[in-house]
Amino acid sequence: MMTAKKKQPRRKHVPLRTCVICGDRVAKGDLVRIVRTVEEGLLVDLTGRRGGRGAYLCHKDTCWDRARQGRALDKALRTTLAQDEKDRLADQRPARSH
Repeated sequence: MMTAKKKQPRRKHVPLRTCVICGDRVAKGDLVRIVRTVEEGLLVDLTGRRGGRGAYLCHKDTCWDRARQGRALDKALRTTLAQDEKDRLADQRPARSH
């Protein structure tokens, strides 16, 4: 007589993404997605599902400052961003939810 084995609950898959500035790999939900769309330009994508070329930033102040000053975000989004676009992006920065 065989005894039935208890099934272990399945672990939920957590997608990982990389911050384009510091290179930290963390859960997708812990990063902020920046998206470049044809119609609206550069936006903070709070849903993480908006169409367009996307890049992820972590919540560190240094990453947001470096994204504003450097060219890493330009490279990740495959475009050249004007400084006013980067400044506007910093104004859209969401508060950390957790």
